[in-house]
Amino acid sequence: MAAKVEIYTWATCPFCIRAKNLLSHKGVEFTEYAIDGDQEAREKMAHRGDGRRSVPQIFINDVHVGGCDDIYGLESQGKLDELLA
Repeated sequence: MAAKVEIYTWATCPFCIRAKNLLSHKGVEFTEYAIDGDQEAREKMAHRGDGRRSVPQIFINDVHVGGCDDIYGLESQGKLDELLA
């Protein structure tokens, strides 16, 4: 069974685009929540993401893994595929 991946984004955020590109390159299907200008959605994201208000914020199987740098860090450590399995 594939992991449930969710990502909170802004349309013009280069870090969001980069994180989505990594996931797409790996063939991962994900649910994207575009929260541009939506303060209520941003509050929900921050609540789920340990108070983090920057985008992107990424969740794998309902576990907060962080933002763009975090997901690329997991990839470089060889740990991302384990989480996505």
